[in-house]
Amino acid sequence: MNKAMYVPKESQPKQGKPAEDKTKGKRKIVAQNKKARHDYAIIDVYEAGLVLTGTEVKSLRQGRASLADGFVQIEGDEAWLHNAHIPEYSQGSWTNHSARRKRKLLLHREEIDKLSSKSEETGHTIVPLVLYFKDGRAKAEIALARGKKEYDKRQTLREKQDRRESDRVIAAAKRKQRAAE
Repeated sequence: MNKAMYVPKESQPKQGKPAEDKTKGKRKIVAQNKKARHDYAIIDVYEAGLVLTGTEVKSLRQGRASLADGFVQIEGDEAWLHNAHIPEYSQGSWTNHSARRKRKLLLHREEIDKLSSKSEETGHTIVPLVLYFKDGRAKAEIALARGKKEYDKRQTLREKQDRRESDRVIAAAKRKQRAAE
C-alpha cells in the first residue's frame, strides 16, 4: 500500500518565474552636463563605457565628478573623453589618478566611424551629457550635437517658460475644481 507523503509547503519547490532583480538596468547618476543641453541642439545620443583606474571608480562612487568643460575627441580609431574632472580619491595613496586626464571611451567601431564623420562637419561636436553607473559599471552618455545660436537659446528658454506657465494654470484649475466638489 503506497501512501502519499506529506511535504510542508515551505519546503516545496516554487512554481513560476524566478524573482528578478529590481535594480537591474537602473542608473545611478554621478554627474550631468546641464549646460550642454542649453548650448547645443542634441542630434544623436550614445552610451559608452569608460576605461578608469581604481581610484577614479572610488571617487565616482562618492558622487564626485564634473562634466562642465568636457568634450569628446576621436583620435585614430578611438574615442577619448577630455577635461572631465574626477577629483582625486581622498583615501588614495601614491596610486591616485590625475583629475583631468583623458579617458578612453568604449564604443562599437560603427559608432566611432559615424561620430568621426559627423563631427568633421562644420558646427558639429561631441559632448558628454551624463556620467552614471549601470549594473555596477561606469558609463558615459555622449551626444553628437550642433551649437545653438543665441536666438535659438532664447527661443528655447521662452518655450520652457510658456510650458511651465501653462502647467501652472492647469494645476490651479484642477485645484479649484477639486475644492468646488
